[in-house]
Amino acid sequence: MRFLIQRVNSACVEVDHKTIGSIGRGYCVFVGISDTDTREIADKMIRKMVNLRIFSDENDKINLDLSAVGGSLLIISQFTLYADCRHGNRPSFTDAGKPGPSEELYNYIIEKCRESVPVVEHGEFGADMKVSIENDGPFTIWLDSERLF
Repeated sequence: MRFLIQRVNSACVEVDHKTIGSIGRGYCVFVGISDTDTREIADKMIRKMVNLRIFSDENDKINLDLSAVGGSLLIISQFTLYADCRHGNRPSFTDAGKPGPSEELYNYIIEKCRESVPVVEHGEFGADMKVSIENDGPFTIWLDSERLF
């Protein structure tokens, strides 16, 4: 499982020219799921993400987590996080999870995040989405379950 986390001042996602999710300060999280991912892996990834201390405190030190700043989440499914570009110029996506089980795990991630984060918005799995982000910093973190646990 892969999370690409961007600390944002604001972010929103549109499908068919309609905004379906929008947040202020928080994280825009792009989620890539493989066929080997499980709910247990998702739980570990979520815990790591929500506890990351990547917001500045009163001394301008990167020391505060999402809850300390009242941050929100915008969660976007993105199978292209599993792009394999080693051969040729056309990426392969064979490492990305199959749509059915991946969508189920994506929905699980959204619901699990809602247990600890008051505002959790999301995109639409498999849709052509337009994501607008005002990245704060910029500050981008890459979490890969294969490298974390």
